[in-house]
Amino acid sequence: MLNLPQFKAAAVQAAPVFLDTDATVDKVCHLIEEAADNGASLVAFPEVFVSGYPYWSWVMNPIEGSPWFEKLCKSAIEVPGPEIRKIAQAAARHHINVVIGVNERNPNGIATLYNTLVTISDEGKILGRHRKLVPTWAEKLTWANGDASSLKVHKTSIGPLGALACGENTNTLARFSLLAQGELVHIASYIALPVAPKDYDMAEAIRLRAAAHCFEGKVFTIVSCSTVSEEIVEAMAQSHPQSRELLARPNSAFSGIIGPDGRVIGEPLIDQEGIVYADIDLNRCIQPRQMHDITGHYNRFDIFDLQVNRRPLTAAHFHHDGQDVDELNQFAEQDDGLQEKGL
Repeated sequence: MLNLPQFKAAAVQAAPVFLDTDATVDKVCHLIEEAADNGASLVAFPEVFVSGYPYWSWVMNPIEGSPWFEKLCKSAIEVPGPEIRKIAQAAARHHINVVIGVNERNPNGIATLYNTLVTISDEGKILGRHRKLVPTWAEKLTWANGDASSLKVHKTSIGPLGALACGENTNTLARFSLLAQGELVHIASYIALPVAPKDYDMAEAIRLRAAAHCFEGKVFTIVSCSTVSEEIVEAMAQSHPQSRELLARPNSAFSGIIGPDGRVIGEPLIDQEGIVYADIDLNRCIQPRQMHDITGHYNRFDIFDLQVNRRPLTAAHFHHDGQDVDELNQFAEQDDGLQEKGL
C-alpha cells in the first residue's frame, strides 16, 4: 500500500559570516540544531551559504573585484572535506536531512570554483553534490560550469529529494530531469540580489519560479534564500562606496514553502532573517496528477525525447595500463566509501 511521508520542513533565511568559513559552519550547525529542535526533518540552506556570494561582481568592475575573488577562493571548501564532515555530523546528531549551498574548490585547481549544493541524509551520509550547471550573468566571473553527473533525485527518509540553485530553477529541462526521476520534494536555494534591474521584484520572482515548478510537477518546494547583512554591505562599500545604496534595496529575499498547487503554505519571510516551517504531506502530490502528470500520462514521449549526459566533465582524461588502473580504481572506491559514510 502506498503511504507517502508526512514531515515538517524548514527553510533558513540568513546571511553567512562573510568569507569566514569556520564561523559560518558553526552557524550552520546551530541552525541545524534549532530546526531539529522545532521538529523539522528537513532543513534547507541558501545558495553558497558557506561562506558568501560574490556581490563584487555586480557592484564593481572585474579589476576592482579581482582581490575579492582571491578571498573567495581561499575561503572555499572541498567536497568531501572537514567542513562538510562537520555539517554531516550535525545532521546525524540531530536526525535531520540537510541541503546546503557551498563555494566548492576543485581539488586540482586552486582558482576553479563551483556553486555547489550538497545533500546530506539524516544519518549524516553525503547523498549528492550538485554543481550549478550555468552560472548566471555576472556569476560567470566566479564559477565554472557544473555537469549533470549529480543531477539526481535522492531517496531520503522524507521522500524523493532534488535540488537546484537559483537561476537553474528557470531551466525547464533541468527541472524536468528531476521530476522524471520521481522528485516529490524540491529544494530551491537562492541569494538576495538587491542589484537586479529597478523594475525587477526579486522576492516575487523567486516565489513565481517555485510556484511554477510545484504546479507543473505537483511537488513541494522549499525555498531558502540568503540575506544581505550589514557586514556584507560594509565590506563592499569599503572597496566601492556606491555599493551601500545598491545593496540596500528591499524585496530582495524570499524564503518559504510551496505546495503542489503552487500556493505558499503559511507565511514566507521577506528580507528578514529567520527560519520558515511548514508541515508537508506528500500524499497531496497524488490527486493533482490525475489531471496533469507531465512525467507520465500527460505527455507524449513518442514525440519528445530528453537525453541527459551524466558523464563527469574533467580537464583531462588519463589512460593507464596494468597495475596503475587497479590502484586508481582502489582509490576511487575508497573515496566513494567515504562519501557514502558522510566523510
